[in-house]
Amino acid sequence: MASQINLADIPDVRDGLTRKERAILYCLKTAQEELGGRNVPTIMLYGRVVELVDISPEEFQILLSRMVGIR
Repeated sequence: MASQINLADIPDVRDGLTRKERAILYCLKTAQEELGGRNVPTIMLYGRVVELVDISPEEFQILLSRMVGIR
């Protein structure tokens, strides 16, 4: 039996981002614009991202940490 591949987890060839990573960046950009360029609270960002993609808080934290360079 072959395992199924989740296409949302495969990085896009254009920029190397997955659908979830792209959703995080999109939501971060729109929230920063709404807040006048101020920092966006993580919980606010997670709330917006979870409206677009199915992501657990743990996975969100892992992706966000990786995207900002925290290991």
